Amino acid sequence: MLFIIKIIIPLIPPPSQFNLTINQKLVSIYKLWHEFLPHFSKDTRYTLGKKIDSLFLETIEYIIKAGYSDKLEKLIALKRASVKLDFIKFFLQVAWEVKSLDDKKYIKLSEKINEIGKMLGGWIKSLK
Repeated sequence: MLFIIKIIIPLIPPPSQFNLTINQKLVSIYKLWHEFLPHFSKDTRYTLGKKIDSLFLETIEYIIKAGYSDKLEKLIALKRASVKLDFIKFFLQVAWEVKSLDDKKYIKLSEKINEIGKMLGGWIKSLK
């Protein structure tokens, strides 16, 4: 007699956006950005695109550094991350204005970056 045993493995849903840390959210936005970058024209991809890309990476670095720092160093790292995030917003707007990013992509990135900015502002405020 042959018995078939069914093993049911529950599917674990991906973490909800509300449960993600600021760094995880920032990395997910960076991945989205990375999907858009190849669609830039060659001249803007290696100037404006590269600038935005490096700002994303620097912001992620400061957020990670803040996670390992004492209160004073954490505040400094978070303020630097906040400035870098503002630079990202500015250069994304420039990319949109020169038509390297269409409206839909610009809005998608901007909304997510604004959410990160609020989280970052809350974190900074909690340290003061």
